[in-house]
Amino acid sequence: MTLEFLWYIPNQAEPGHRGDDVVDGHNGLGTLTAQARAIEEHGWGGALIGTGWGRPDTFTVATALAARTTTFRPLIAVRPGYWRPAQFASAAATLDDLTGGRVLVNIVSGRDDLAAYGDAEGDQAQRYARTGEFMRLVRRLWTEERVTFRGEHFAVTAATLAPRPAGPGGRRHPRLYFGGASEAAERVAAAEADVQLFWGEPLDGVRERIERLRDLSARLGRAHPPLEFGLRVTTVVRDTTAQAWADAEAKVAAMASAAPDPNRHAAVGQQRLLDLAARGEVLDENLYTAPGRYGGGGAGTTWLVGSAEDVARALRRYRDLGITHFVLSDTPYLPEIRRQGDRLLPLLRG
Repeated sequence: MTLEFLWYIPNQAEPGHRGDDVVDGHNGLGTLTAQARAIEEHGWGGALIGTGWGRPDTFTVATALAARTTTFRPLIAVRPGYWRPAQFASAAATLDDLTGGRVLVNIVSGRDDLAAYGDAEGDQAQRYARTGEFMRLVRRLWTEERVTFRGEHFAVTAATLAPRPAGPGGRRHPRLYFGGASEAAERVAAAEADVQLFWGEPLDGVRERIERLRDLSARLGRAHPPLEFGLRVTTVVRDTTAQAWADAEAKVAAMASAAPDPNRHAAVGQQRLLDLAARGEVLDENLYTAPGRYGGGGAGTTWLVGSAEDVARALRRYRDLGITHFVLSDTPYLPEIRRQGDRLLPLLRG
């Protein structure tokens, strides 16, 4: 079983994301390059780079960081509708070729300020049908010549990319990561994604979803290699269990005194995390649900808290369920890249 460990680069227009302490130049090339190089130096494979209207363009940031590193792999979050599939397939293939096969792609279908870039929101069925079509067409453009495609949402005629994505180790194209917990989202993942990302749910919830997605893949006649699974979660790691919990509780207290995030939307996956608080403040020994009560969203809704040994033990339980891709983070970002890379990753790899 090959495990992949990635970090997170938030790519925010405003400083202070989830308590990060960098203010001046927080999203400047120097700061982001320092993070990307620390990711390389402290054992991480790369980093997820966030996306959304109102942030710097994710693909541009990923390209700049790839040019300033040697092994760093950007997991580039992209949205159908912001990109057309042929243009994205070409841009990603070019960057992949220039970097020797370092590109990873995270397809995002969640809400955004779509009208700001000329897109429109359909109902859930329409949105995920378009996402599935986007992924299907991008994969074909990366792997076939003279692609002609006529779908409900996209069309191309006799399209051939040059260059193609790089192929180290027999790899045919960049991995397509995808998230989403609704029935429509899971059908897309089961049929079209390479890696399904989960947020920090308890072990029983992740086990249930893995079993359901594997069954769904078989029923849909999945045409690709078996679906893989990943975990995107905040990890609060300190020298001791007591110190980790003291710091986590202090972070939550600070969140409780601040205004809630106005941009948080209760999509199906998000609502699953928010509902966990009713089961208890701490689940599975060290999955902390309290952040979700005070505005923590997405991967910041639940946290794994403890010493490096505590958190490694928790992550190994997810691995035993079939999770092979881990996207972790905590703030302040740069010190935590180093701390968790040096203290947590050796326990997971060992």
